[in-house]
Amino acid sequence: MQVEKLFTRSDGSYVFARWNRPLAPVVFGVEDETIATVKGAMEAVVALAGHRMAETDPELGANFMWFFIRDWAELTATPHLDRLIPDLAELVGRLEAAEANQYRIFRFDPEGGIRACFVFLRMDSHLADVAADTLALGQVVQSMLLWSDEAFLGTSPLAVMSDGGAPVLRPEIADVIRAAYDPVMPAAATDPSHALRLAARMNAGPLHS
Repeated sequence: MQVEKLFTRSDGSYVFARWNRPLAPVVFGVEDETIATVKGAMEAVVALAGHRMAETDPELGANFMWFFIRDWAELTATPHLDRLIPDLAELVGRLEAAEANQYRIFRFDPEGGIRACFVFLRMDSHLADVAADTLALGQVVQSMLLWSDEAFLGTSPLAVMSDGGAPVLRPEIADVIRAAYDPVMPAAATDPSHALRLAARMNAGPLHS
């Protein structure tokens, strides 16, 4: 079933998680206009999910942190970031070696739900060519759930608009997010039968096949 594939990792394990607390975002490294675009994308996806946002997280202050950078080495120079991300220098080395332009790190609460997410975007020529609203929406969608590491390989969670209009979420992915945030669903799951429960709460569409 396709729903199951969205949360089945490359090692064959089924791992699902959603946010278990309101999102309290902070965005570094861009101008106010781009920050507004990022937060607008967050508000849209959070509303779709029926979830919540907050000014601050009582435990972390901010729990959804975005870093726009030009070089991975900037992360090691960011004050106190190594306290939030263990082995930061090692991670930066791996990202540099892979010539990566994006990376996300999740932290989880005792129930397995998402407690925090760190989004790192190295603005190379490829990302610089992506419209800000498209980049923001795509990153928010990929941060709202713990998707499989293969979920969006070769395909985007966003629909391509032929008229060049604002980006939109693919309907089937929107259905998955709505179903995942149904209050009766668990914040985390490792049993593939969870995918059947998701499918039962989704609108009719290709992910039911």
